[in-house]
Amino acid sequence: MNAILKTIAARAVLVSAGAIFYAQSAWALLPIQHWTEPSGARVWLVESPAIPMVDVQVDFDAGARRDPAAQSGLAAAAALMSSKGVTAGGANEPALDENDLGEAWADLGASLEAGAERDGLVFSLRSLTEPDLLERAARLAARQLGQPSFAPEIWQRERARWDAAIKEADTRPGTVAAKAFAAAVYGSHPYGQRPTAQTLANIEVADLQAFHARYLQACRARVSIVGAVTRTQAQQLVQTLLSRLPAPSDCAPLPAVPEVQPLEKAVQENIPFASAQAHVLIGQPGFVRRDPDFLALLVGNHILGGGGFTSRLTNEVREKRGLSYSVGSSFSPGLNAGAFVVGLQTRPDQAAQAVQVTREVLKRFVEQGPTEAELRAAKDNLIGGFALRIDSNRKLLANVVNIAWNGLPLNYLEHWTDRVQALTVAEIRAAFQRKLQPDRMVTVVVGGQP
Repeated sequence: MNAILKTIAARAVLVSAGAIFYAQSAWALLPIQHWTEPSGARVWLVESPAIPMVDVQVDFDAGARRDPAAQSGLAAAAALMSSKGVTAGGANEPALDENDLGEAWADLGASLEAGAERDGLVFSLRSLTEPDLLERAARLAARQLGQPSFAPEIWQRERARWDAAIKEADTRPGTVAAKAFAAAVYGSHPYGQRPTAQTLANIEVADLQAFHARYLQACRARVSIVGAVTRTQAQQLVQTLLSRLPAPSDCAPLPAVPEVQPLEKAVQENIPFASAQAHVLIGQPGFVRRDPDFLALLVGNHILGGGGFTSRLTNEVREKRGLSYSVGSSFSPGLNAGAFVVGLQTRPDQAAQAVQVTREVLKRFVEQGPTEAELRAAKDNLIGGFALRIDSNRKLLANVVNIAWNGLPLNYLEHWTDRVQALTVAEIRAAFQRKLQPDRMVTVVVGGQP
């Protein structure tokens, strides 16, 4: 079997070497197929036959935003424990511990990763498409999705490790700043929650089992697939992957997560910390990913602070005044309104000046928008780099997942460059004025001088 795996892997490398040359232009034109399985699972497929591999992502609306406040970290714990062992599935399927699972995936030359993001609980499978290997990989992945053992002694061990990691992270100024910023921007919304020793102590095995049973059901799955499989093969793959999950006849909608509330006033937090650099975060709640202003805000933020050394913030804060080695801004839209944030590090004695300059640049950009020259340069950069967003199966899969999660049209990628090219200065300025309030933002400074 190892010789077979090596032969297939070598063939995949040779094929991919020739395929990469034309993949950047070709993959953008590959159609996205979409359908709903009898189980209720929704599937998005891009047939990409150049490389004999497949990447699959199975998403559930069971991310950190579903954590109870007193059990922050519950979704992440469920994802973590999925790789720590599975229960027996019959005479031919003995229970497997974490070492057994690791060896099984190594034997297959495949991988399954799990994680809890802000919005979703995510399982990512990668496998060669040789029929026997893919079938075995899908069956093993199905066991991890549907039959995690949640062994109490393993959870106690992992919880202790996690607790220690949290304590270590809390000794770093960047962690302190991020926690304070999230709490101030999101308030009581789940987006602002962070696991603590106490919230982890509140999570027992019974809670993990209940969370899994409630959210991981076949009817709630979004499955995105990119690779060398046909629709028929993809349907069989999905059915196998979800075969160990419950498929209730009545898949009741999950309760809505409350919206992030806008800030009523400016908030300033100066947190003492003995560090060589002051950490500064400035921002506010932003917008949901489905917002029609998304592209205007993406392009505008590239000019403001997302474009690296070509951005306004870099020019004003770093180049002209030498207040920071790096400074940047970003939006993080999700199913709820993610934050807009400007971040930088500076000498403690320069923190107040850096904050003042950053606020002035931000306010002026919201009021006036970009110049025509800035907009042309941003369009050239973003459109010219579009091929790099889809130049591998995994990158293309990430774009398909974005379409799946946010209800975007199946031809979204095909028209992306045209829509960016059509944006005007007035549209970007109007979008920023609708979304940002420079006089009502959170400012967190950790380690700055009073």
